[in-house]
Amino acid sequence: MKFFALKRALRDLKNNMVLHSVTVIIIALSVLIVGTFTLFSSNAARVIRTWEKGVRLIVYIADGVPTADIDTLKNDISRMEGVTEVHFIDKQAALARLTERMKWQASLLESLDHNPLPDALEVWIDPARKKWETIEMLAIHIQSSHLVADVEYGQSWLKRFTGVLNLFRFSGVMMAMVFFLAAVFIVANTIRLVFYSRHEEFRIMRLVGATDRFIKAPFYLEGLIQGAVGAVLGIAVLYAVFTALTTSIDLDAVVNTFSIEFIPVKTLFIILLCSMFAGWLGCYISLRQFLKE
Repeated sequence: MKFFALKRALRDLKNNMVLHSVTVIIIALSVLIVGTFTLFSSNAARVIRTWEKGVRLIVYIADGVPTADIDTLKNDISRMEGVTEVHFIDKQAALARLTERMKWQASLLESLDHNPLPDALEVWIDPARKKWETIEMLAIHIQSSHLVADVEYGQSWLKRFTGVLNLFRFSGVMMAMVFFLAAVFIVANTIRLVFYSRHEEFRIMRLVGATDRFIKAPFYLEGLIQGAVGAVLGIAVLYAVFTALTTSIDLDAVVNTFSIEFIPVKTLFIILLCSMFAGWLGCYISLRQFLKE
């Protein structure tokens, strides 16, 4: 029976290729859009995790501070609770680092007539003490010194980034639900049209003893196949676009603290299963209107 149902499902897909192709394309577009949200969300989350693994403060030294005072400040900071390392970065080294990171826009730095960057201390924090309150108190304490011009620790941008990411995730979940329901609706209507076109055939099959399960099986397989093909097609298009962008853009020049990665295999598998379930559910909703469970 299983092979008969599969053979019948493939034949129906072939005989109604245009109708089923439209359904597959719609499912693929849904997967493509949801996958795009997932791709951005997963990489954005990795940005936050990367930052949290190496929490640091940049302490900018005021102009004209003697080297001896800078050494004293460095020693004082290194003895503070929660501080693991302190590195001095002179303004020339800072400019060289900036030039290396902005090598694709080197002309902007070459036009400078002097080095605008101050000397700085790079303060690394124990990851176990990476709570915002602890970092903020430490930053305020360091900035209270008359030797310090400013302390930068990324609080404002990371809070905004986290807020945007949470909003983006919520929007992605809502959009995924909408597209899931849309896929179910499209599959249900496709199966309904196919069923109507073969209604007399099914009536005769029931008269000669065919069970409802025997009649339904090919349709359920059609829904699963449509969902699977649509998911694979959508993921393939997304991967092709992702590969084209990552190979054409010098990401090392743009992002040098972490690598951009495609959606994890586990997440792709979940997307595939959800797409197949949407196809099956569409068939179930459509068929229950015509056949008794």
